[in-house]
Amino acid sequence: MAAVLRVLLIEDDLALGEAVRDQVAADGHAVDWVQRLSEARDHVRAVPYDLLLLDLMLPDGPGLEFLRERRREGDVTPVMILTARDQISERIAGLNAGADDYLVKPFNLLELSARVSAVARRYAGNPNPLVRIGALEVDLAAHAAFIAGHLIDLTAREWGVLEALVQHPGAIISKGQLEDHLYAFGGEVESNTIEAYVSRLRKKLGPDVVQTVRGLGYRLGRV
Repeated sequence: MAAVLRVLLIEDDLALGEAVRDQVAADGHAVDWVQRLSEARDHVRAVPYDLLLLDLMLPDGPGLEFLRERRREGDVTPVMILTARDQISERIAGLNAGADDYLVKPFNLLELSARVSAVARRYAGNPNPLVRIGALEVDLAAHAAFIAGHLIDLTAREWGVLEALVQHPGAIISKGQLEDHLYAFGGEVESNTIEAYVSRLRKKLGPDVVQTVRGLGYRLGRV
C-alpha cells in the first residue's frame, strides 16, 4: 500500500490550485490549500505535513524566503516548488534554498502525481519503516502492526491514528491533528471519532499503547 501523505499546497492561482488539490486528493493523499504565506505559517505550526507544494510568487511575499525560513528553523519536510520561473539560475536557487523538487508551470497533472508518488515512496521507505515499542512492532511501509510476531487486524482509520502517533514518538498529538490525519482515509470525522479509535487500539494492542494527556491530546505509550 502506498504511503498516504498529508500535503500543504501553497498557491494563489485559484484555477491551478483547485486542479492541483483535486489531483493530489484523487491520488489518495490529504490536501490543505492556502493562498498566502501567512496562512502557510499558521498551518505548518499546527499540522505535521509530509510534503509542501510551494508557489514562488505569493501575494504576501516570495515563496523562496518562506522555504529558507523553514530550513533555518530545522524543518526537513520535503518541498516541491511549483513555479512559472523556468530559468536554470532560478531552479538552482530553489534547490540551494532546500527544495527537494522543482516543477515548472504549466505542467501535466500526471507528472505532478508521479513526482508526489516519488516522495511517497521515499516516505514509505523512511529511515525507520520498522518501529518497535515493547512487544509492538509497527511496519510503516506495509501499514501493519504486530504483537509478538502476530499480525493485528486494524481498520484503515485505526491504522491512521496509530500511524500518526508512531511517526511522532514522544510528541503530544492533539485531537484536531489526529482528525486532520484521518481525513486522508476518507469521509468526515465526527466529534467523538478519535476517542472511539483510541479505545479500539487499546483493546487490540494493549491499554498503554496510547496515553491520554488531559487537555492536550494523545501520545504513544508502551505495550
